[in-house]
Amino acid sequence: MARSAYVTDLKGLQGECSANYLRLTRLLGELTAGETRELELAGQRGRFGTLCLAIQEEAPYTTIVRVTQNGILDALIEPPRMRVHLYHDVRMAEVTDFQRERHFDGRYRYPNLRMHQPDEKLQLNRFLGEWLSHGLAHGHAADLPQLP
Repeated sequence: MARSAYVTDLKGLQGECSANYLRLTRLLGELTAGETRELELAGQRGRFGTLCLAIQEEAPYTTIVRVTQNGILDALIEPPRMRVHLYHDVRMAEVTDFQRERHFDGRYRYPNLRMHQPDEKLQLNRFLGEWLSHGLAHGHAADLPQLP
């Protein structure tokens, strides 16, 4: 039986990047280059860790943000970290670096040497969306205005 080739879901990727732009701008507020916002992630069962958003660079049409999380398992596993580019002219945010790996293609043949999924880029941006949504729902920061 012949396998069909993976077709990039461009609409899905663009939708995810647009939603992530809105999530990130909401969390970042008025931060500028060199500033950081830390959100304590807590719920009914206790503290989950700290979501850290740091603006690394700013330009008229682009902002680069480092997104990391610290928690109780840091000694056992490498905590997640991403670099995200916010493109202000098109109102999109895209993951450009994850765990020190850069430049993700829109589609990969599978299997491949690095064991990327065929839709690796879409999955990384979806993960960012879930991560930011969690931060919006459970994050607590003294300098962050209350969000409706």
